[in-house]
Amino acid sequence: MPNTQSIPFDIDQIRAQIDHAMAAFLDTLNLPPKLDEPIRYALLAPGKRIRPLLAWASAQAAGGDGSESLPVGVAVELIHAFSLVHDDLPALDNDDLRRGRPTLHKHAGEAAAILAGDAMLALAFESLSAIKPSPTVGTHAKLITQLCQGTRAMIVGQVYDTLGGFDDSLSDESKIKLIHTNKTGALIHAACIMGATAANADQPSLDLISGFACDLGLKFQIIDDLLDVQGDPDLVGKALRKDDDANKLTYPAVLGIDQSNKIIGTLHCDALSKLDQIGPSSTGLRLLLDLMTNRSH
Repeated sequence: MPNTQSIPFDIDQIRAQIDHAMAAFLDTLNLPPKLDEPIRYALLAPGKRIRPLLAWASAQAAGGDGSESLPVGVAVELIHAFSLVHDDLPALDNDDLRRGRPTLHKHAGEAAAILAGDAMLALAFESLSAIKPSPTVGTHAKLITQLCQGTRAMIVGQVYDTLGGFDDSLSDESKIKLIHTNKTGALIHAACIMGATAANADQPSLDLISGFACDLGLKFQIIDDLLDVQGDPDLVGKALRKDDDANKLTYPAVLGIDQSNKIIGTLHCDALSKLDQIGPSSTGLRLLLDLMTNRSH
């Protein structure tokens, strides 16, 4: 396992590289304007780029310099953007705002939003072709499998959240954990393990990064649940209390605000424990853990 000196992690600089890589990838595609514009509107909208940043930081934690994760970051952000566009549609969450702007179906129409989402799902896998040949046999196959698994789990979580279909024996707490670990946590997990895989992580590093990602993914969504109840709509950039109005399962609704905060604290400690075992190369992951904890949107 890598145990190097602390590695610099300039979030703004790395985010700029991610944005450039996404735009450069789209520039290579020569898509029809009616498809290119809505994809750019959804993908390149101002955002935190949490998942590509996690891929970069995970690559560093595994002993890489981070840049090898850029195609991974593009792929994961394409999947994330696709999921947001489709989640916002009237048939699902029916949202008018995303990141403080009109959602894509409000901006370009439902047909354009559906088709742009479909295209981004396919383009995510195409972007992985930019990964440089690796001395580790099968890296591309591993990355494709990891992205497939993360995407499938994300959609499974959306199905449970939207359509239900739970095992009758599950408690409400088990149901909400099942939703969150899939709908939100799965793509965060994919970003981390794919970044580590792109840097040829050894198995002990991969296991620790995987465990960290599981803790982080669940914690991130519980914080989202709390922001939906307690947040400022101007900062969050979308309508709030929609989960409550729709009688959706959330941690505050099922367990209350105090217990939700206790679970967040436990997950935070568990995540830090794994980073302690990784060592100084986990600098980026530590910064992102703090950023994702102390957020208003």
